[in-house]
Amino acid sequence: MNQSVSPQMRAWAEVDLGSVERNAGRILALNPGSSLIGVIKADAYGHGAVPIARTLERLGAVMVGVGDSREAIQLIHGGIKMPILILGAIVDGEMDTVIAHDIRSTIHSKDRMLALAAEAKRQGRVHHVHLKVDSGMARLGMLPDRAVQVAEAIHQSDDLVLEGLCTHFSNPHLDYVGDTNNQLRVFRAVHQEVVARCGPIPLVHTKNTAASWNPDVQDDCGTAIRPGAALYGIPGPTEKPYPFEHAMTLKTQVIFLKDVPAGTAVGYSGHFITKRPSRLATIPLGYNDGLPLGAHQGGYTIIDGKVAPICGEVSMDYTTLDVTDIPGCQVGAIATVFGRGEDGELTLVELAKLSGTSNYAVTCGIGKRVHRVYVTSTLSRHDGSKISSAVAET
Repeated sequence: MNQSVSPQMRAWAEVDLGSVERNAGRILALNPGSSLIGVIKADAYGHGAVPIARTLERLGAVMVGVGDSREAIQLIHGGIKMPILILGAIVDGEMDTVIAHDIRSTIHSKDRMLALAAEAKRQGRVHHVHLKVDSGMARLGMLPDRAVQVAEAIHQSDDLVLEGLCTHFSNPHLDYVGDTNNQLRVFRAVHQEVVARCGPIPLVHTKNTAASWNPDVQDDCGTAIRPGAALYGIPGPTEKPYPFEHAMTLKTQVIFLKDVPAGTAVGYSGHFITKRPSRLATIPLGYNDGLPLGAHQGGYTIIDGKVAPICGEVSMDYTTLDVTDIPGCQVGAIATVFGRGEDGELTLVELAKLSGTSNYAVTCGIGKRVHRVYVTSTLSRHDGSKISSAVAET
C-alpha cells in the first residue's frame, strides 16, 4: 500500500526541475546557435513560474515570456534578474508599471507604440520593445507594411529601443509544416526590410515548440527560440514519438471510505448508479485542482498500481472513486491523477483525451491550493529511470 503523506497536503503536483532542464537542453540541441526565451505564462503552464524561471535563468536563458504585467511583477518579487517580456498586449493601466520595472513589452499597434514612448519620456527612461508581425495568425500583431513603418518609428525614437522582432505561427502540429513556412516567408521579407532601415535586431524569434521541433521549418533569420510546452513535456498534436519528458505528476490522498449497496446514486444529479455493492473513496481534489469536469466519462486514478474509476460527476473540491477492486485501500492512500506514481502511470495525454480537453488546459487548470513540490531528478546511466533529490515545496 502507498505510504501516507504529510497531513497538510490534500493534493500536490510534483514538478521535476531536472526534466525541465533536460527538455530545454533537447530543444536547444535541435536549434544550434539559438538563444532561449522560455515561455512561462499562466504560471508556467501551471508548473509554478518562479521556480521554472530560476531554472531557466541558471541554464542561461536570455529572457522569459509572460502573459501580463502581474506575472512579470511576480517574477521580479521572486528574485528573477533576467529580462522579462510580456508576450501579449498590455492595457493602459499597465504601462507605467511595465516601464518603471524595465519589463519588455510587445507592440501590436502604432497607438500603443506612441503611448509607451510618451510614458517612457514622462518617466525619463528608455523602454525596450519587441515588435510583433502578423504573418498569418490574424490575432495580434501588425500587418507587414505597417510593421515596417512602426519599426522605423521606434528606431528613430529617443524613448524606445527595438530589441526584438517576432511573429506567431498558427500551425500547432509538431509533424507538419502547414502554413508555417508561408508565414516565415512573409516574416522574412519584413525582417529584411526592417534590418535595411534600422540595422540588426538583437532578438528575432518566431519558433514556438512545434516549429522548434520540426526540422522542416526553414527559419534562417531567427536568433532565438520561444518554446513553452516543450519545456514541461506537454505534447502538442503529433503522431511521432515525443522527445520531451513530462515534468509534472498530480497526486492526492484518500480522505474517506464508504461501503454502499448496489443501486446507490453517487454525486451531483445522481446520474451514476452503482451496479454492485461497492467501496467508495473520496479524494479532496476536483475541477479547481486540475481534474477536468469531463473526467467522469471513463476517467480514473491509480491507487496501489490499480485503476480506481471515477464515480459520478467531478465537483469543485472532491471526487469519488470506486476502490472495490483495490483490497486494503485505506485513508491516506496516494491516488495518482496523472503522471508517473510509485506504482503506476496515467499520462497527461490520456487524462486530457478521456476528459475531452487539451493537455495544456489540464495543467493550466491546477488551482492555487494544490501544493507544488519541486524535485530535481537525474537519469540513471542504464535504464533511463529518474533518481530524485533536493525536494522543496511552495
